[in-house]
Amino acid sequence: MAEQAATGSDETGGGLFQPFSMRGLELENRIVMSPMSRHRASPKGLHHPLATLYYRQRASAGLIISEGTQVSETAKGFPGIPGIYRPEHVETWREPIAAVHDEGGRIFIQLWHCGRIAHGSHLPEGQMPVAPSAIRAEDGMVMLDDLSFAKPDMPRALETREVEALVEDHVHAARMALAAGADGVEIHAANGYGAAQFLCDRTNQRTDRYGGSPVKRCRFVIETAEAIASAIGADKVGIRLSPVSTYQDAWDSDPTALYGVLLPALSMLDLGYVHMVEGSPGTSRDPSGFDFAGARRLFDGPWIVNNLYDRALAEAALARGDADLVAFGLPFLANPDLVRRFREHRDLNPVEKETLYGGGEKGYTDYPFFAG
Repeated sequence: MAEQAATGSDETGGGLFQPFSMRGLELENRIVMSPMSRHRASPKGLHHPLATLYYRQRASAGLIISEGTQVSETAKGFPGIPGIYRPEHVETWREPIAAVHDEGGRIFIQLWHCGRIAHGSHLPEGQMPVAPSAIRAEDGMVMLDDLSFAKPDMPRALETREVEALVEDHVHAARMALAAGADGVEIHAANGYGAAQFLCDRTNQRTDRYGGSPVKRCRFVIETAEAIASAIGADKVGIRLSPVSTYQDAWDSDPTALYGVLLPALSMLDLGYVHMVEGSPGTSRDPSGFDFAGARRLFDGPWIVNNLYDRALAEAALARGDADLVAFGLPFLANPDLVRRFREHRDLNPVEKETLYGGGEKGYTDYPFFAG
């Protein structure tokens, strides 16, 4: 199994604060900053000038996984999303990444294609969202430029050759991420977005080699992971998964069978880690009958757990051996010094939900550090 199993906790924080070797990448602790969209990039996908400070403030995490970052011009589904597919994107990522490294932290860039969860106003003129199948997300929502929400547009089903090109888009973005100085990349294959849409039988009704049986529905994700691993090194590739999520109107009728195919295949690639969302993101930890502990046994490598964890739940998961690292989202957004607050059992800043998306400093870089 993964390197350096947790050895329990003590009154100073125990397992969470032990170092961890993630496929040779040395992490100072087992606390991960989860990817969180902040919607502050320019229309061309260039970072907000405050992004460097935002990431520097949170660099005490053992690992930062960046906000979702678009892999191509047609990957975008929302406003204010940074990109990582053009030279100017590389340049705008250099400073935030360097800031994290200056503070002793590590950072992976999350590679994101929104698939059918998109609106035509964010795409090149005249283009429709693309997806495994032409099935509109009935319960999904996308953000518009004015930060209001609307239903996603009807997607167009990708042709087989376009699926193959989409794999190459991810490979190109991964190369660009490393050119910017990132320690690695995370494939976003969770929560009903592009890659996850290939996995779920709710959203994938293809009849070519990318649809049908669980083996075929896993093919796009496995090919993408394999191609990126070949391009930049398997140890620099993580993947985020959400077997029982129903977010964005996407789910699978038999996740046990599906992930029984996917996880052993990913294990054979020796990927850097699996980042597992337990339950529906941000709403429920109900596993809906899915055996997450059993799923972990199918992947012989570092295992990150995520979804509504607090300090106590995280320590318990590490002590049981159910995880190697634990990812935190909103607590890290509102508490740039979350590692210290957990270590010293300090109260946490509340989240200002009205400033989550868009804007400038407010709710982005102005959350206070503990003053003691």
